[in-house]
Amino acid sequence: MSDRETDSSGDGDRRAVRSRSEAAPHAADEAGRAQNPLTVLVVDDEAAMREVLEARLSGWGYTVLAAADAEEGRTLANSRRPDVVVSDIVLPGMTGLDLLRSLQAGDPDRPVLLITAYGGVDEAVEAMKAGARDFFTKPLDYEKLHAALVALGEEASVRRRAHTLRSALAESAPHHALVGTSPAIVGLRALLETVGASDASVILTGESGTGKELAARTIHEGSRRHAGPFVAINAAAIPEGLLESELFGHEKGAFTGAVGARAGCFEQAGGGTLFLDEIAEMPVALQPKLLRVLEEGRVRRLGGVREVPFDVRVIAATNRDPDEAVEHGLLRRDLYYRLNVFTVPLPPLREREGDVAFLAQHFIDEFNRKHGMAVEGVANAAAGRLESYAWPGNVRELRNVIERAVILARRGFVDTVHLPPFLQRPARPADPTIPIPVGSSAAEAERILILATLEQAGNNKAEAARRLGLDVKTIRNKLRAWGREGGER
Repeated sequence: MSDRETDSSGDGDRRAVRSRSEAAPHAADEAGRAQNPLTVLVVDDEAAMREVLEARLSGWGYTVLAAADAEEGRTLANSRRPDVVVSDIVLPGMTGLDLLRSLQAGDPDRPVLLITAYGGVDEAVEAMKAGARDFFTKPLDYEKLHAALVALGEEASVRRRAHTLRSALAESAPHHALVGTSPAIVGLRALLETVGASDASVILTGESGTGKELAARTIHEGSRRHAGPFVAINAAAIPEGLLESELFGHEKGAFTGAVGARAGCFEQAGGGTLFLDEIAEMPVALQPKLLRVLEEGRVRRLGGVREVPFDVRVIAATNRDPDEAVEHGLLRRDLYYRLNVFTVPLPPLREREGDVAFLAQHFIDEFNRKHGMAVEGVANAAAGRLESYAWPGNVRELRNVIERAVILARRGFVDTVHLPPFLQRPARPADPTIPIPVGSSAAEAERILILATLEQAGNNKAEAARRLGLDVKTIRNKLRAWGREGGER
């Protein structure tokens, strides 16, 4: 039986049914059966045509419902909730277009495919305007119909996955800032709850982008200080000359530009929590002053003579290993000991199995609200790219990627075309071996190792540096020396 056949002869249709039922399913049929477990409602008043469509669709692996007119079709659609409706336009009583409009009013997301033996441009335009997902003329092109159903099957699976992800997130940790269901993130939430119940100082550790400020806010909101202010300051983002004033405050005239008195972070956070981010980047000369303030519970503004008591819980954070920071003289040992009542490590995204999908759906919903979009979820191919990427920038990087994708997609589903170029390429399987010729110099072996690691990391310098245990600046300097400079990532 050809893939494009005439359906106007009843005898021919019956022979086609017998031929189709006796034939072995071909590869496309097997693909449909494995990947698209849809329920399809067929509405056609010609019994022979219904039989042909039922045989075809069943052979492709779909569950098939059949109706002889629009009224029966509408009843079945409302009671059995099929995934797709395939309907003839010319029907007794209510037409296929009327059925389409009725079904769209009840469930606008359910796709309807229309068929006619008298197809014209005007009729096709009217069908598409009414909301038909596609329009077919007789004799049917079954390859085209099969392709349309395969695409709708993927769409339905993506929509189901998005619904499942939303439901699981709502059940696992409703309204929690730290999104995910992996053992790593579930354990982290439990630890933060325990730590929050106390009033002890905490050091949060973890790579950049893992959510240290979110973790600090979680501790604050779970503490007795939750009604008080949460004040955050990043020691790496404020010029050294201004950081002391930001922390401790200043009086009018304390330095050039101090045109009025200003309370510092310790006073601003009174009764609440002060979050000191990137504590290991704080100038070493300022650290003894911070330690003294913490020990005494009193702060003196720059240019002031009066010490002001404060009641603040301090949470610090660093993306460095704090013990290494102490060994390298970046963090004073006594300050570290003062802050380190609890150390809470935040897992990188690559160690949070399954959380990429949850976070992607969470961010899609967030950016739909922010930008007024109507994106439902992530298509299968794009989901595979997101899952296979190492995410050296962690949750922050994923969040930015999803915001970009939502703005580009606008509605429907995020697909690979909406991802940044470095995520549009399929991930290459990692080869654990690197051929280094015997007798190579140490410098040449280093060059081979770095370039091979960069290739496996998709030319992501930050990820290659992480795998090699190097600073990303070292990678860039090496590439510059070898004349291999590329895009900055």
